[in-house]
Order: sequence, then structure tokens, then C-alpha cells
Amino acid sequence: MFPEDLIEPTPAAPASLPRFERPADSPPRSHQPYRFTRPKQRLWLHLLLFAITLFTTTVVGAHMQYNFSHNLPFFDIERFAEIFTIGLQSPATFATGLPFSLTLLTILLAHEMGHYLTCVYYGVDASLPYFLPSPMPVTGTFGAFIRIRSAICSKRILFDIGIAGPIAGFIFLLPALGVGLAFSKILPGINNQGSIQLGVPALEWIAQRFIFPGTPASDIYLHPVARAAWVGMFATAMNLLPVGQLDGGHVVFALMSRAQKWVTNFFLLALLPMGKLWNGWWFWAVMLFFFARKHPPLYDETSIGVPRIRLAILALCIFLLCFSIVPIND
Repeated sequence: MFPEDLIEPTPAAPASLPRFERPADSPPRSHQPYRFTRPKQRLWLHLLLFAITLFTTTVVGAHMQYNFSHNLPFFDIERFAEIFTIGLQSPATFATGLPFSLTLLTILLAHEMGHYLTCVYYGVDASLPYFLPSPMPVTGTFGAFIRIRSAICSKRILFDIGIAGPIAGFIFLLPALGVGLAFSKILPGINNQGSIQLGVPALEWIAQRFIFPGTPASDIYLHPVARAAWVGMFATAMNLLPVGQLDGGHVVFALMSRAQKWVTNFFLLALLPMGKLWNGWWFWAVMLFFFARKHPPLYDETSIGVPRIRLAILALCIFLLCFSIVPIND
């Protein structure tokens, strides 16, 4: 649902990589011995995908806002088509979905720009973010990703690129969750109604204890902005799974490259029994096994150092705060 950075296969040694050229007017940078001639970005494609994703997420947000205003379950598949009928009669209705869509796309954009800007800093060839629209009624998007088209030569660069996205996204979803909960309301039993119920990650549970002390999570009706923060937490947790080419896989590979394969296989196997609680884990196990299990090689095995190990612990804390064993109960 939220594909992460795609790293294309790399040759056996940096010197044989295509499009590399040494800078003519200055010595190479110490952290990246070669510099790429970057291909032209297809800006129109990135903008088109973003615009379509903005539309699909706004429609989902309008449905959420309508139900929130009328004290209906946040999602009911039987009523989902009604938002189009209502929207055709009053186009301004669609604009009510913007708080959800803009919040969600800001979180996803922050995540991907964290990766992208780190790549730019290190001279790694990467694309701008690709947003993926989706008819899925809970999110309206499959997420976003960037393509990394050149070799990543050291553990430190790999670690920095991998961890920058989750930290950047987390920084933006924290205030979104707080603001969304501030606009939420208490409606007894509301979260046990409707076609879909969402899990409560640890971060959301902690925030609810501060804003609605003593109120069961099942009685708190989340505002669409808080729903967008929930989707951001879900995307962050999925990307931090310590598997292959996901962000968590990059971090684990940088920490212990020799054990990374065993860690990946262990977590893929762990997803199988978890699939009995949520069928989506089986889908993710299959997708990750075939498309993101293997990790490209590195050329510099220098240790990442103590400060980055501390950041890895921070990433683990973010993962635990955002993770839910049963994210969606349908």
C-alpha cells in the first residue's frame, strides 16, 4: 500500500556505474567519490500524479467530514457513493475534504522529501516523489515513493537516507494528531459501528489520554485531520518494518549488514501468523518477499558510529509508537 524507495540493481564496482563523471573544477566530495549527471525530471508526471491523488484523498476526506458532521460512522461502504451525489448537487461539499487530504499529503510529502533531500545532499541520483492515487475509501492513496537510480556507496549514506523519511514524516504527523484530536468529539460506541474499524496505535492512545482522560477509545470520534494522522502513522510503521528495501531494512542493513537477510526472513515469517489477526499482513508478506526482500550491496563497510545508533533507537521508538497489530478490522 505504501511502497518505499525503489533502488535499482547496481554494478559490481562504482567505477563501472553509468553516467558517473568526476567534477572538473574540484576534488570529489569525501562522502561520495563520484558525482552523477542527473537525468531530466519528468515534472509533469509528478504533478499529474499529485493532482490525481489530491482529488482521490479529498473525496475520501469529504465522505469522512460528512459522516463526522452527522454523527455517522466514519466509513460505511453502503453510503460511500452518496458523497458523489451530494457533491454533484453542491460542489462545495468536496472542499470539506481538504483538511484530510492536505494533512495526509503533507505528511507523505515530508516523508519522501526527507529521503529526496538527503539524496541530494550526498549526490545520490534520485527522482522526485511519485504519489499513487487509489480508490481505497480509508486513505484515497497507496502512498508515495522515490526512485533511487544510483549506487549508495556507504553504510552512513544508506542509513541517513533510510531514516530521514520516517523522522521527517513523524515530525509532521505529531501536530496533525494533536490538532485532529482537539477537534474530535465523544460519541459513545461510535468506533464499533460502520463497515471498518481502525486500530489504535500507541501514540494515538497516549494522546487520547491527555485530551480525553478517562474516555474509552471506542467512544472518541476522530476528526478527519486525526484520521489523516492515523494514515501517516500506518505508513510510517509499515516503512519501518526491518525488511529488505523498506526504510527499516535500510537502517538494519546499515547497522548489521551480515545479519540483515536473517532479520528480513524472520519478520516475513512473523507476518504469516499475524495474518490471522489482519489479512493484510499476508498481502504484505507476499509483496515484500517478491519485490523488496533483497538489498543492494554496499562498497564502504565503515561503521555508522554511535550518534547514528542513537538515531536507530529513535526510529525503533517511532515504529513502536505507530505500529498496530490489527490496523484495520473489517
